[in-house]
Amino acid sequence: MSMSALIDPFGRKIDYLRISVTDRCDFRCTYCMDEDVTFMPRDHILSLEEIVYVAKTFIAMGTKRIRITGGEPLVRKNILWAIEQIANTNGLEELTITTNGSQLYKMAHTLLDAGVSRINISLDTLKADRFYALTRRDKFQQVIDGIDAASKLAFKRLKINSVMLKNHNDDELFDLAQFALDRKMDISFIEEMPLGVITDHNRAATYLSSDEVIKTLGRHYELTPSSATTSGPTRYYQVAGYDHKIGVISPHSHNFCDTCNRVRLTAEGRLLLCLGNEHSKDLKSVIRNTSTDSISLESAIIEALALKPQKHHFNLAEAPQILRFMSATGG
Repeated sequence: MSMSALIDPFGRKIDYLRISVTDRCDFRCTYCMDEDVTFMPRDHILSLEEIVYVAKTFIAMGTKRIRITGGEPLVRKNILWAIEQIANTNGLEELTITTNGSQLYKMAHTLLDAGVSRINISLDTLKADRFYALTRRDKFQQVIDGIDAASKLAFKRLKINSVMLKNHNDDELFDLAQFALDRKMDISFIEEMPLGVITDHNRAATYLSSDEVIKTLGRHYELTPSSATTSGPTRYYQVAGYDHKIGVISPHSHNFCDTCNRVRLTAEGRLLLCLGNEHSKDLKSVIRNTSTDSISLESAIIEALALKPQKHHFNLAEAPQILRFMSATGG
């Protein structure tokens, strides 16, 4: 299959796949889901073998980078087997995992051995009581221990991801940045994405723009826009005196759709073409058709790319148009 197969209608090369291996999570972060969220029945979720099959097909079609996400991917039974299968596929340049950090204290070394090169760890506060309020779970020290365990290992890159909410945790911008820099890690501050209906807070009232984040951190650090890029949407700033960077992800204030190079496979097997739209194609039915071969799956992926929209449209003043939670989408 030629690389031209992975070009969307707007000429963007799609070489990055994010795979949600589960919609389940051991946290209940207030900006991500309600406490009483209903998870999908297990037989609706792709098997690990099916996930590996899709991943290998994408790699054969030119995908260079894959990110494993959830929910919380490390709570899925036998996930290390799937990670190792994907990581050791010829043609893949980088396998990353996004995690809430709760399992890293016991799994960091095995993830490295399995072939994970990068880990992104979600951490929105350094205060134990605030961590409990944000995640609804008492696992703050467990996450910190996991981060410290990972930071001692030879991963290619480690990064903290922090969703910042005005009047909730925006007083910790400097503390979180310094926490990451002290551990030789990058950090990305993220504008909250309006996915799913939540009751904990008003998203318009808690919105904090990336420009405000950089302005605040500019009082503590000498920040210079960096030309460094990854396969994701982070815009980085070099920090004088440090080898690692501060970044921002700005789905509202600085739309990054023109450079989008990624698609997402949801836990239930839908190929989602855009985080902020419902455009998708059911790959599970293709995979589970007993007469299906790899050509059929490749054709379905190519057909799906034709559905990829030019951009998303987030509006905090309106009720969420996307009703699925981030946990069902994958980070």
